[in-house]
Amino acid sequence: MSARAVPAMTGFALHLVVENVPTAVDFYERAFGARVTRVLHLPDGSIATAELAMDGLEVALAAPMPGTTLATPRSTATSVAAFRFAVSDADAAMDRAVSAGATVHSPVQDAFWGVRTGEVLDPSGHRWAFDQRLREIPVEEIEAQLAAMFDSA
Repeated sequence: MSARAVPAMTGFALHLVVENVPTAVDFYERAFGARVTRVLHLPDGSIATAELAMDGLEVALAAPMPGTTLATPRSTATSVAAFRFAVSDADAAMDRAVSAGATVHSPVQDAFWGVRTGEVLDPSGHRWAFDQRLREIPVEEIEAQLAAMFDSA
């Protein structure tokens, strides 16, 4: 049995639970330009974990494991996080993700905090946002917009 080097992890990485690992790998490659760095197989040949490099971020993909509480957002009908990409063109990033199989969660629009942004749901229900910086907005102006939103609610 030969030993294989295990690459060192960066300071921060994501571990996402997905419905189907091979399908998710294909989606992330097409939607976000991810690159597979390593795949670990179970004795039956199925994939235990696929590790990807995605715009400087390490992402591990795995299917739900019986006996654990790890689940996909789609299977629980909720999401506890939205992952954000800083992009140069939010519209193009959104189009690429939708073409790869994502669904629009929030269409691309200019936001009052100075970005053009939109969100998609990947096939397992994880939320991904694309943020294109338009201009710097003073914190006081953003807080005034937030206050106005909550006052009208």
